[in-house]
Amino acid sequence: MNKAAQPGKREKGTDHDGGAGVLADRIAVVPTAPDPDHAALFLKDLLAHAEAGEALNALLHEKPDLEGFLIGVIGNSPYLRDLMLADPPRLLRLLQEAPESRLENLLSAAREARAEDEAGIMRTLRHFKHDLALTLGLADISGAIGLNRVTGALAGFADAALTAAIRFCLGDLVRLNKFAPHDLEKPEVDSGLIVLAMGKHGANELNYSSDIDLIVLYDPAKAPMAGTAEAPVEFVRLTRRLVKIMQDRTADGYVFRTDLRLRPDPGATPLAMSVPAALVYYESLGQNWERAALIKARPCAGDIPAGESFLHEIVPFIWRKYLDFAAIADVQSIKRQIHMHKGHGAIAVAGHNVKLGRGGIREVEFFVQTQQLIAGGRNPALRGRRTLDMLDALVDADWIKGKTRDEMAAAYRFLRNVEHRIQMLNDEQTQLLPKDEDGMKRVSALMGYDTLAAFETALLDHLRTVQHHYAELFEDEPALSSELGNLVFTGDDHDPGTLETLAGLGFKQPAEAAAIVKAWHFGRYPCTRSTKARERLTEMHPALLSALAATDNADAALRAFDNFLAKLPAGVQLFSLLRSNPQLLTLLATTMGAAPRMAETVSKRVHVLDAVLDPAFFGAMPSVEEFRAGLDRTLSQARFYEEALDRARIFTQEQQFLIGLRMISDTLSADRVGFALARLAEVVVDRILKQVIVHVGESNGTVLGGNIAVLAMGKLGGREMTAASDLDLILLYEAPEDVKQSDGKRPLAITQYYTRLTQRLVTALSAPTAEGSLYEVDFRLRPSGNAGPLATNLDGFIAYQQKEAWTWEHMALTRGRVIASTTPEFKQKIVDSICGTLVQTRDLTKLADDVRTMRARIEKEKGTKDVWDLKQVAGGLVDIEFLAQFLQLAHAQENPEILAQSTEQALELARDAGFLTLGDAGLLLEALRLYHRLTQVLRLALSGKFVPAEAPRGVLDLLVQASGSPTFTRLEAELADLQVKVRETFVRLIGEVETVNT
Repeated sequence: MNKAAQPGKREKGTDHDGGAGVLADRIAVVPTAPDPDHAALFLKDLLAHAEAGEALNALLHEKPDLEGFLIGVIGNSPYLRDLMLADPPRLLRLLQEAPESRLENLLSAAREARAEDEAGIMRTLRHFKHDLALTLGLADISGAIGLNRVTGALAGFADAALTAAIRFCLGDLVRLNKFAPHDLEKPEVDSGLIVLAMGKHGANELNYSSDIDLIVLYDPAKAPMAGTAEAPVEFVRLTRRLVKIMQDRTADGYVFRTDLRLRPDPGATPLAMSVPAALVYYESLGQNWERAALIKARPCAGDIPAGESFLHEIVPFIWRKYLDFAAIADVQSIKRQIHMHKGHGAIAVAGHNVKLGRGGIREVEFFVQTQQLIAGGRNPALRGRRTLDMLDALVDADWIKGKTRDEMAAAYRFLRNVEHRIQMLNDEQTQLLPKDEDGMKRVSALMGYDTLAAFETALLDHLRTVQHHYAELFEDEPALSSELGNLVFTGDDHDPGTLETLAGLGFKQPAEAAAIVKAWHFGRYPCTRSTKARERLTEMHPALLSALAATDNADAALRAFDNFLAKLPAGVQLFSLLRSNPQLLTLLATTMGAAPRMAETVSKRVHVLDAVLDPAFFGAMPSVEEFRAGLDRTLSQARFYEEALDRARIFTQEQQFLIGLRMISDTLSADRVGFALARLAEVVVDRILKQVIVHVGESNGTVLGGNIAVLAMGKLGGREMTAASDLDLILLYEAPEDVKQSDGKRPLAITQYYTRLTQRLVTALSAPTAEGSLYEVDFRLRPSGNAGPLATNLDGFIAYQQKEAWTWEHMALTRGRVIASTTPEFKQKIVDSICGTLVQTRDLTKLADDVRTMRARIEKEKGTKDVWDLKQVAGGLVDIEFLAQFLQLAHAQENPEILAQSTEQALELARDAGFLTLGDAGLLLEALRLYHRLTQVLRLALSGKFVPAEAPRGVLDLLVQASGSPTFTRLEAELADLQVKVRETFVRLIGEVETVNT
């Protein structure tokens, strides 16, 4: 009799195994083969096997359902068929044993696997995996064992394989005298090495083709390292080797694909992370999605007690004390993104993703996990790892009804079984149902259905059931703002419900938070004095508090916003803007925490937020042409000169703010900020110069045949500007010998005319107007410094540079770049003259003495031991810039191609030309790039001196993000180490800088 017509046992939602006894006696489901005759040919090959064929044939005669069962499996699953044919004696033994005892023995043997070399342990574990796959596949399809047994055995085998591999790797370290275990047979005991299983592995819910998601940690204080071995180095190497043993494909296949990307900040942290570093991360930077992931975390290999201890430490991170509605929004957001990007918008059958699609496995898991996150902080009974167990616990805690639990559990089991049947076809890591009818029939048969229609009906029923329950909880959930709870800020006493809402949002001092919000409504700040402003602010409360609560430190963000409001001259405009554009709230809240300097800008110039509403903000960084077009467009609307200066200030402030916002929101890397700010500044200087020429011309005319250019020096010249950089400029001019004065209503002598023009340019750039100022401008790098005229005749400039200039002036000249000029010919003339000066032959000993003396003089005036004074500290930016300038001056005569205004490019060219070793260049470039990234963050975020202990948390986070270091403490250590090495390089290449007492 074909038992495929009786799939009902899969429908009841139970998970009991099919009874006791050997597998051959427990066949409850016989799949229908699509081509029984073809499948029978493979069975014939099995029966012809010299060693096992005769006994197998006898077993078929003894067990009436066995032949049909084997033909059904062979006909539907090429993967299981190949495993049968690869080892018929194994198949025979498997059929003659109870699956439970066979699985127990298999896992035990895998855990104790030993080998002489890496290839040996890899081969052994892969053979065990084949045995496991066939045992589980046949027992599962036959109905002899249930879902819990299947997923538990897969997870148990992953634990066993990891343990065997770790023992092998630690054994190698013992042989190399790098590790001194407490137990030679079980070196993982008290090793300090922790392997956490995440996701389905952690919950003992693995599927047939699952990856295993791991986090590998080590306790440096506990690890019994030997000799000169260091735990960070050896455990990272061990982890890399562990992954290779588990997932590299060999002739025997693989054990498990292994994913380490759930560890903290995987893009910037090593494969194995120290426990202290991980604890600091979760305490300070952990995300809601990581909380959800850690619900299922379980120590699965290595030092199990150490792993349990670590998980105990992070309980406060995973399980919050208050109802966590912010976490719901995060989980919901992830779910919506899955549907958006994967195309799982509707329930289907053929081609449907039973994991990620509507009504799929992920919705059951989210249904459970989100409610765990909400309530698990107050109810430890809801902190379990397994989905089915937690459905029961949610009923016990009165979070869901028993009927809901039964329907979701039945659907979960059914869908997991479908997932397994899909993967049994060809051992593929997929949850997609086949799109073709033949493939669908195979899955249907392996599920125990006689007809595809019956299977499709059952599948659709379960998918719709899951979608119904999930939708009730999430899909139609209103915005988070309406779900916050009480937000009452009237009366003398604090409303208890409001305090509970604030605490639930994440405000650690809800009473203080409530007092701050109440104070806004007393009209004590200029921006809240009008009734309309207070009304707009009241309407914003839910969205505003949600945005602030979403930052890393809700209390600090609220205080920063309060400080921001205190300085705001008026409120209606901003509150209306934020109310109409809620996305700005998030950006503003982020700015409050990460960049107080930028928040100060907003409080003074609310209009900078307007630019964020331009869709172009979310595109690429504007080019020079786009900056030029934007500024020209705004200047063209000015009716007079002073208005043009105001419009230039508005445009520049907006663009500087947007560059900073791009960096904070991680759409522009810190490496590119200096280039972007310089690009903006050179466009502004060029366009302001044109305005100034026209303005001066109205009274004083022009110089017939004369030319003007602006030479950028320093940070602008090197395209390394920060948000706080001055503009180091030199204005150069030339006039025909026969022209003695300008041609205007009030003519001026040539020198007087160009001096007047330069004065007006300085004023136009730096003088405050109603819209603030543009840039601080410094002309001290011109010949003779402050003692000489503001404007410099080009011939005099050339003569001075070639005959009178000091070495330090030539060092500064390496960064000279023409950013504005009345004609291309005049610009080229300046470029040629600078190049001619820089390629002069030099006495290298004198050059090194001059550079060293200059560095010592600066160090005497501004020297510091503060590692965060990135410019002046020994081994800081000045050292690297001086080195780059020294190399250019020393070697430009023999190779002019090494000249470059950018310090980074100059070092690269010196390296490529052989004037700087690869090692020195690598060190200097690494340090330079790190210094620049950190400097950009500090200048953008803060106005004054950076004191880590006093800095907002968001600033520290930005520094860590920009550096790529895992923690701020690690960053400071790396910084100090780099500065020592840079100074050593400076001394080796140029000489010792005299000691200065500071």
